[in-house]
Amino acid sequence: MRLDVTAIGGIIFGVLALVAGFVLEGGRAGALVQGTAALIVFGGTIGATAVSFSIDELKKVPALFRMGLTRKKFDPIVLIDQLARYADIARRQQPLALEPEIELTQDEFLGKGLQLIVDNADPTLMRQMLESDIYARYSQQKMGASIFEQAGGYAPTMGIVGTVMGLVHVLGELSGNPNNLAAAIGLAFIATLYGVSSANLLWLPMATNLKNKAKHDLLMRQISLEGLLAISEGMAPTLLKDKLMTIIRPSGSPAPQDAVQGAQTMSGERKAGTQEAS
Repeated sequence: MRLDVTAIGGIIFGVLALVAGFVLEGGRAGALVQGTAALIVFGGTIGATAVSFSIDELKKVPALFRMGLTRKKFDPIVLIDQLARYADIARRQQPLALEPEIELTQDEFLGKGLQLIVDNADPTLMRQMLESDIYARYSQQKMGASIFEQAGGYAPTMGIVGTVMGLVHVLGELSGNPNNLAAAIGLAFIATLYGVSSANLLWLPMATNLKNKAKHDLLMRQISLEGLLAISEGMAPTLLKDKLMTIIRPSGSPAPQDAVQGAQTMSGERKAGTQEAS
């Protein structure tokens, strides 16, 4: 796990670009700092978003921020080579020889699959268990992205609300000093700036960031699933590598559409199973 330089750098660069442009036009950077506008916009956005989700979902927001600002190593080729090594161990010795690998792997999903192989679990049951794990995780990640999407939708509106409130205050002071009125009008529009900029520099980009990472994670888990099932069936390492390479592009880059289709397929299967059970 390492810092996501592009995510952090993008946010910082965007904010600095806005401030620099304002200063180059003759403005003062300090004029952009307005506590009451920030309270209205960010407080209103948080409040509106909280109405849309449960408390358990909102408790995950700090973890979602951490996920958005960090990045796991994404290398399907390395994973395929690792699965091929597991297949070689299982064929040359026996599935029980994979037990030490469970402690060595840092991937919880991969460790769970290896444990099922060591326990000689039925392949059908193994697929059901691992697919349920994949679907549950992908659903949680999509929910996390939707929280930031909702915040990105509310923020500009809250900015407009803050501006209207500021203008109401300005209209109530029309008999005052014209210079003071001009400054008050400028402060009123800061709320709109906060709302629009926070939506387009923070909330919506963070949602897209989480969606992309969810697709990468889904693809890696699908590769792990197919590889683990192949190992449980005793497939040869070279054949396993050829099979798993069909999931990704020849260059080793992810095929996001395959990942999305896989999630939709699993979702459909689970819905169908629920309807049959009922």
